[in-house]
Amino acid sequence: MTDQMVSRRTFVGAGAALAAAGALAGCNNDAQAPSGSAGSAPAASTDGDAVELQVFAANSLEKAMPEVQALYTEQTGTTFADTQFRGSGDLVEQMTAGAQVDVLITASAGTMDDAEEGELVDPDTRVDMFVNDLVIVAATDSDIQINSLEDVAGVEGQIAIGEPGAVPAGKYANQSLASVGLYSDESGENGTYDASIADRVNAAQSVGNAAQYVSTGECSIGFVYTSDVYRYDGLKVVYTVPAEAHSAIVYPGAVASTSENPSVAQDFITFCMENSDALAIWSQYGFELSE
Repeated sequence: MTDQMVSRRTFVGAGAALAAAGALAGCNNDAQAPSGSAGSAPAASTDGDAVELQVFAANSLEKAMPEVQALYTEQTGTTFADTQFRGSGDLVEQMTAGAQVDVLITASAGTMDDAEEGELVDPDTRVDMFVNDLVIVAATDSDIQINSLEDVAGVEGQIAIGEPGAVPAGKYANQSLASVGLYSDESGENGTYDASIADRVNAAQSVGNAAQYVSTGECSIGFVYTSDVYRYDGLKVVYTVPAEAHSAIVYPGAVASTSENPSVAQDFITFCMENSDALAIWSQYGFELSE
């Protein structure tokens, strides 16, 4: 990564504050720390015996999530099925087709809206969990310099952008390009690319694929999240896209309507956002807690 990457908030401070709160609570015999917070271990299952949860999570969570799940298993005994990490739109499609899910975490409010409208999640459990930044990356040995979104048109080689219908990062990228006239639809999903880049856009089926296209040299640059730079070797940030150029990047989470263990699923979501060790893992991979 380079100095061009914006500084990001850290979870570590929040975790320390929670730990301090837990310590104070421990001084009071009547006080009880919240489930999943520092200084406490959530119950193995509020539904009975320890269970197995099925999590559907946005592709960009692929590295951090297993570490958080392992931590939760260690503290509660709850285990996890083969977590599905895909484009958020693909996850919602799988659920619509009947996939059995306990927890859904998407990389955009829009895809969670779709899940809610399809009655795939319990709206009362929906919460904004994380935020992220959109960045343009190049290979670490690249001499590409980008000082504005307009500079994208002058880059030689292929440009990796997620398929906007399934990959929120692609939609955010297109919205950003639309802000400088390089994409025709401000919504970021139903337009066309300017002639200067149209034949050089390489559509990716996930934001991880977009990052891999750049790390392997297939593409010169790619639009990904800050967190993806922590997931793949050989990448550096050459430009951080201004937040005002696209919709807010937020990761909502919710308990799935099909969950047979909704209280445990809810507890896991809370754990992700409150446990100090989990917060440190998210921070390590570039995620920020939603405010």
